[in-house]
Amino acid sequence: MTTGPGPSSGTGQLRRANTAVVLQSLRRRGPASRAELAQRTGLAKATVGAIVADLEEAGAVVEEAPAQPARGRPSRPVALRPGAHLGLGLELNVDYVSAVVVDLAGAVLASESRAAGEDRVEVLLALAAELRATHPGPLLGATVAVPALVRDDDRTVAWAPNLPLHGDGLVAHLAAALGCEVRVVNDANCAAYAEAHHGAARGVDHALYLTGTVGIGAGIVVGGQLVQGAAGFAGEVGHMPVGDPTAPCGCGRRGCWEASIGLHAVLEAVGMPELDTPVTTAEAVAARAADDPAARATVERVGRDLGLGLAILSGVLDPAVVVLGGYFVPLGDLVLEPARRVLDARLASEVQVRPELRLGTLGLRAAALGAAEQSLARVLAGEADLADLGDLGDLAVRG
Repeated sequence: MTTGPGPSSGTGQLRRANTAVVLQSLRRRGPASRAELAQRTGLAKATVGAIVADLEEAGAVVEEAPAQPARGRPSRPVALRPGAHLGLGLELNVDYVSAVVVDLAGAVLASESRAAGEDRVEVLLALAAELRATHPGPLLGATVAVPALVRDDDRTVAWAPNLPLHGDGLVAHLAAALGCEVRVVNDANCAAYAEAHHGAARGVDHALYLTGTVGIGAGIVVGGQLVQGAAGFAGEVGHMPVGDPTAPCGCGRRGCWEASIGLHAVLEAVGMPELDTPVTTAEAVAARAADDPAARATVERVGRDLGLGLAILSGVLDPAVVVLGGYFVPLGDLVLEPARRVLDARLASEVQVRPELRLGTLGLRAAALGAAEQSLARVLAGEADLADLGDLGDLAVRG
């Protein structure tokens, strides 16, 4: 005989779900009295009162000075406590690493990127240690964004063509060093989530984010949520057969899209070295293209190949907005204009609307910021209690 969860399990799930509703209301709409929270959420006043009491005990909320009503007893608004219950977001990429710390209210408390070098994991841990030293509040978890296919267990790297990563070794190493729960998520998905909630795609129901680093990946956002596919691998667009069919790719094949529009392909074509980060490198390429017709022609060709791939994706996904991140941002109209022209020419019907092409606004921190938000996601989705995650003591990165 198969039995379902008992009453206590169901009660716990309901309590977590109701707590998440209150937390999301405070995060999205700001402080409110208990009565106002009941009105906002549709929960009973007694339920809201019990939830707020639990959150106060956990140190997640604080009462603010009472608002003076026209008559009667003044109410005391409840707000999320700044700096309490943190999410740590990390990005491990080919030539740079990033780290971001956010609190439960969504405030970015710290953000930094630096060149990776050969010992990129150790560089990432040192960066995380620096940020945690200045923001030592309770850590709910850490998420690391990687340019790889990650299985839906959020820990197993299935394929990383541009990095020596495989299996769950990265999670084990980081969890031992950080002393908290660690997840691994695809970098394009993390960056797409960040741009949808903090950046260029905020308020957009259907958006596509395209990374612009050595590899090219996509994150698909619908209604503020990621679309990840049956196995969690949706958005692996860099290896579509688009662009120069003879160009060798890091995956071992030829003719992949990222072999034509990835950063290394651009640098090889213009004969320039790679600098500290994709952004600084692209700034140098843009400066060269301003005076060098050959470099400008290369960048325009990249824009055309970019538009060709986006035409395919637009026909399949019909996004309202496409956000270009990474090295595309400093190139700006040098790639946007030819991409728009190709999009206009390639859309099959005049009834199709060309998606608006926007440059990302979050820079290299986009993936790490989205990863930090993912570290808080289980609590905000009602899947875990605050006490279920991390160590609510003063966690620091272990050296």
